[in-house]
Amino acid sequence: MDKSQIKRDYKETKRPMGIYAIKVSQKNTVFLGVATDLDARINRHKSELKFGGHRHSELQKLWDSQGEAALTFEILDVLDHQDNEPTDPQKELQTLAEMWTHKLKEAGNTVISV
Repeated sequence: MDKSQIKRDYKETKRPMGIYAIKVSQKNTVFLGVATDLDARINRHKSELKFGGHRHSELQKLWDSQGEAALTFEILDVLDHQDNEPTDPQKELQTLAEMWTHKLKEAGNTVISV
């Protein structure tokens, strides 16, 4: 296989999209997010936190004061890719986020969107 085919295959690979959570140990706080590429989004959060430049100052303060071990990154729900369905994944992700927000709040958590 040539390089251009490998590159084309990579670009066409469907990335998992869905809902993720960053949970704070010792607190009932969950930072909830939506991503069209879950792995990339979680890696971005971790990188920004490690380098001290996360856009969510409260999350950065928790990381700085309590360290990496205080946060747990978890994928809560993955949206199935349907090639033959003309649905809008953003709408489906928003619906999933609302469902997870409700579920987490019912369990006594404070939910913060990231």
